[in-house]
Amino acid sequence: MKVVSIVGARPQFIKAAPVSWALRQKHTEILAHTGQHYDLRMSQIFFSEMGLPEPDMNLGVGSGQPGWQIGEMLTRLETVIQNAKPDWVLVYGDTNSTLAGALAARIAQVPLAHVEAGLRSFNRQMPEERNRVLTDHCSDLLFCPTQNAVDLLAKEGITRGVHLVGDTMYDAVRQFSEVARQRSTILHELDLKPKNFVLTTIHRPYNTDMPTNLENILTALEKLDERVVFPVHPRTRKKIQELHFGARVPSANVLMIEPVGYLDMLALEQNARLILTDSGGIQKEAFFFATPCVTIRPETEWVETLQAGWNVLVQPVAQEIWRAVKQFAPVGQPPAVFGDGHAAARCVALLEANLQRM
Repeated sequence: MKVVSIVGARPQFIKAAPVSWALRQKHTEILAHTGQHYDLRMSQIFFSEMGLPEPDMNLGVGSGQPGWQIGEMLTRLETVIQNAKPDWVLVYGDTNSTLAGALAARIAQVPLAHVEAGLRSFNRQMPEERNRVLTDHCSDLLFCPTQNAVDLLAKEGITRGVHLVGDTMYDAVRQFSEVARQRSTILHELDLKPKNFVLTTIHRPYNTDMPTNLENILTALEKLDERVVFPVHPRTRKKIQELHFGARVPSANVLMIEPVGYLDMLALEQNARLILTDSGGIQKEAFFFATPCVTIRPETEWVETLQAGWNVLVQPVAQEIWRAVKQFAPVGQPPAVFGDGHAAARCVALLEANLQRM
């Protein structure tokens, strides 16, 4: 069996790693990197730390307006797929790379499988929502991380090819959390004590492209009376500089650092008292580690984290953020709603089982 796997952004490298290892035990995988994330700290370091094979091709598309970026990816991926003549095209998540890969597979008339299918935020203004909805409706196999995802697809009339497999990010966390504990030195480097700091990540346009929202987030961080570790996404740093907000973040309590690799991020997530984020993947990783999470978004596709009481949504309002960070304190342990850590093996088995049916 030959599979073309398409990745392009940090979360996809994490999701793809367990599936890639499982695929390459018996099959041929062609790994195509669109180049959507091209910064070393957002891309290459994840391949080296997670033992991912080097991409067979890096399309080098880079950043740009969504329409241009998707169009460039689509054109280049169509050629890749036509030349490779795979049995399956495999896409992950909800980025522009995901949608471009799905469209390229449909044009080339190659069966398409979508890992992390069925997620919905019900906010069609989010690029991720557009990408995931369109990809799901293009897909022949839909690998769902939770039962809720299966149910949401059924409400849209999608039942054929839908399978509950679990979350491949949970596979990765199970494999690498102990490695992170042994190898990461970031707590020592930053002079951090376990459960004595807040970890913050902000990158979504909802928070970075609206000056008032970004200023409110920085104001909330400024008012916290505890250490804040803030790995700054390249686009977020650019916005902070453009809006001259850099002076609003005092070094006394807010430590703005460059993006970190996967192992360092796992170490920070495991040891943070609380995580403040707008990232979908980090919401889940917080849940896996039983680290309280405050999400600065009006909605989330990961409703399971809310229902379990380990995640809370807040608006980008300084006082609301500050209050949630100070007061949010879940009790008990998160339930096992994201599978048993063997999602990747199920994905590969289903690709094998459905090979002759397409």
